[in-house]
Amino acid sequence: MPIQFIHTADLHLGKTYHNSPGEAARYEDFFRCLAGIVADAVRESVDFVLIGGDLFHTGQILPKTFAKTIEILQPLKEAAIPCIAIEGNHDWIHRRHNISWMEALSEMGYIRLLRPARTEDGSYRFEPFNEETGTGGHLKINGLNIYGLGYIGAQAGSHVERICQAVNTANNILLFHVGIWQYSPVEIGNMLIEEAHPLAEKFSYVALGHGHKPYVIKTPDGKPYAFNPGAPERVNFGEEKYDKGYYFVSVDHGKFSPEFRPTDPRPMLVEIIDLNGSKDADTALTRFRQQIKEKMIGRTDERSPLLELKLAGRIGFHPFELGREQLRLALDDLTPSLHIEIKNHLSMVSRNNGAETIKKSRAEIENDVLHELIEAHSKYQGREEELTRLALAIRDLVLKGEVEDDELLGLFAEDS
Repeated sequence: MPIQFIHTADLHLGKTYHNSPGEAARYEDFFRCLAGIVADAVRESVDFVLIGGDLFHTGQILPKTFAKTIEILQPLKEAAIPCIAIEGNHDWIHRRHNISWMEALSEMGYIRLLRPARTEDGSYRFEPFNEETGTGGHLKINGLNIYGLGYIGAQAGSHVERICQAVNTANNILLFHVGIWQYSPVEIGNMLIEEAHPLAEKFSYVALGHGHKPYVIKTPDGKPYAFNPGAPERVNFGEEKYDKGYYFVSVDHGKFSPEFRPTDPRPMLVEIIDLNGSKDADTALTRFRQQIKEKMIGRTDERSPLLELKLAGRIGFHPFELGREQLRLALDDLTPSLHIEIKNHLSMVSRNNGAETIKKSRAEIENDVLHELIEAHSKYQGREEELTRLALAIRDLVLKGEVEDDELLGLFAEDS
């Protein structure tokens, strides 16, 4: 009989929109998604389940999130299906004197948390997993050797040689929370594809996590060896066009055959609302309502969507006259959205003695200022666009209250 396992990642349990009318429903979305994957694992009687990091959305979760996670994972435990996991940057806790929620789950037997040891010279050591303590870096199931390596920061590529040197077995799987620059949509925690290729010499299957978009990495001669399933639920705006699912993998006589199985995430819509030429706020609001009606026509999914609206165009009044609450009230009458985010990219056009003057939007001004500050530092030249996007993304996360201090530290963690 072939060996079968499920590979998923980036489940982000506990994610929601705080102080939003859809907070409770959004919180349940991520648990519902994991519950579906667990049900598939039990129905298919797989040999094990792999979680490639970011089981949780933050390192410091609420007790109710921990309790609900146990409830969702219970069927795997009752079916004696090992759930093998690593820590992602969202699971990472800076204050190491406290036990993490991931460590607690491992001690209780709901997951097997793999984490390698390090020697004084920086080498890796994958100790056998100890069922009693819930610790270790390596375990063996039905002839497959499974190694785990969580998030190690921006220098992950430089660690590949040391990782490979620490492995002396055959039929190997590596769980690794890292992205590949060519494919990963996230800004940090990635490595170059050339840096990843040596992994194919030691590992038959590299189970990735981190980027929320699915992709497959191949050797220069075209052999697939690393697989990223992406997040099975839509976590952030920008993921509306990504395929969502997990890998169901069969292993027969050493041959790995991954099948991407889709999940059913909540609908997410990102729409551009063109208000170009509107002379006053009333005209803009009328056009806003008309375009929303047109864009909602033909929707077949009855679930309330996650909606991001980008207001664009040159207008003849100050953009602040088109208030967010005013727009949200208009939307409530038009579409029952679970959560709405409005991005104002409007530019104001004014005339002085017949000459037209275009004032930059707030977003453009912020981008320009950050770009100039980063460009002024010689160390960052050539990376201005990347670092500007990263700075603005972190700013947005902090303003939304979706990131904690431990997570921010984890994003930038680097090993020497």
